[in-house]
Amino acid sequence: MSRPLVLLLALTCGVAVGNIYFPQAISPLIAAGLQVPPESAALAVTAAQVGYAAGIFLLVPLGDRLPHRPLIVALLGLTGVGLLVASTAAALPVLVGTCVLVGVTTVIAPIIAPMAAGLVADDRRGSVTGVLLSGSIGGMLLARAFGGTIGEWLGWRAPYAVAGALALLAATALAFSLPTTVPASRQRYPALLAESLRLLRTEPELRRSCFYQATIFAGFTAVWTGVALLLTGPVYGLGTSAVGALALVGAATMICTPLAGRQADRHGPDPVNLVCILGVIVAAAVLAVGSLGGALGLAALVVGTLLLDVAMQSGMVANQVRIFALRPEVRGRLNAAYMTCAFLGGSLGSWLGVRTYSRFGWPGVSVLLALLAGLALARHLFHLRRAVAARLP
Repeated sequence: MSRPLVLLLALTCGVAVGNIYFPQAISPLIAAGLQVPPESAALAVTAAQVGYAAGIFLLVPLGDRLPHRPLIVALLGLTGVGLLVASTAAALPVLVGTCVLVGVTTVIAPIIAPMAAGLVADDRRGSVTGVLLSGSIGGMLLARAFGGTIGEWLGWRAPYAVAGALALLAATALAFSLPTTVPASRQRYPALLAESLRLLRTEPELRRSCFYQATIFAGFTAVWTGVALLLTGPVYGLGTSAVGALALVGAATMICTPLAGRQADRHGPDPVNLVCILGVIVAAAVLAVGSLGGALGLAALVVGTLLLDVAMQSGMVANQVRIFALRPEVRGRLNAAYMTCAFLGGSLGSWLGVRTYSRFGWPGVSVLLALLAGLALARHLFHLRRAVAARLP
C-alpha cells in the first residue's frame, strides 16, 4: 500500500466514524429543537451506536466474502443518503430510527482495517493500523467540534446534512482509488455470521481483547455523553460549541496511536494494554475534579478527557494487533466479532452515562468510568497470573 492510499483510507475512516460521535455534542440542541427531555434526545446517540454494533456484526464479515471497493463505496453511499434523511426528521422517533440505519451502514473503518492489514507486511501492520486509527480519532474529535459549533450556529439539522455530503464525497473518491481485492472466503452469508460467533467461542485471545475494549469503551462513551450535559448545565453554563472545543484537546491522540502501534509491534500488545487500562483509572480520578466547576474544574476536564482518549485508542491498537495475528484468513470476521463487542459496550455506556448523570451527577460518571476500567484491569491481571503459572515447572 502506498502512503497516499493509506492517508486516503485514514481520512475515509474519519468521515465514517465521525457519524457516530457528532450527535454526542448536539444532543442538547436536539432536545430543544424537538421539544423533548435531554434524556430522550440522548437516544439519538445510543441509537447510532447500537446500529453501528449491529452493522459490524451483520456487514463487516462481508469484507471476507466480497471485493472491498464495491462494498465500501455502496455502504458510504447509503450512509450519505441516511444522514440527509436524518437532517429532515420532524420527530424524535423518526430521527432515532434513521440514526440506527446510519449506524448500520457507516461501518467503513472496521472493513478497511482488516483489508489494510492484509495488504502490508507483518512488521508494518501495527504502524498502519495506528495510522488508520488516527484517522478514526480525527473523525471523532472533529465530528464533536464540528457538530457542536455548526449546530449552535445553524441548528441541529445542519451537522447531519454536512455529514451526509461528506460521506457521498468519500464514496466518489474511493470508487476511483481503491485497489481491486480478491475475497478471502467463498462461504455463504449465514456461515460468515456464524463464523464470527464461533471465533468468539474458540479464540480466547479474541474474547480477552473484546472484554478489554467493551469495558473501556463503555466508560469512554459514558464520559462523553455526560460531559455534554455537564458543560451545558448549570455548573458551567456553556454552549454545545464548548463540547466540541473540549474534544479538540484530544488531537494528541492522533500522534499517540501510531506510537502505540509501534510499541505493540516491538513488545507485544499486553504491556500496551496494561499501561492504557491504568491510564483510564487515572483519568477517572482527574475527571472527578470537573464537578467543582470554574477554572480548576475545566482544567481537570481537559486533562482527564485527553488522558482517557489516548488510553482508550492506544488500547484499541494493541487489541487489534493481537486479533489480526490470530488467523490471517478470517481477519474480517475477527474484527467483526471484536468491534461488535466494543460498540455494544459503548451503547451500554451511553445509556448508563445519561442515567448515572441524572441520578448522581458528574461524580457518579467518574466513578462509573473507574469501575469499568477496574473490571478490565482485573481481567488483565488474571491473564498475567495464568501466563506466569504456565511458564513455571
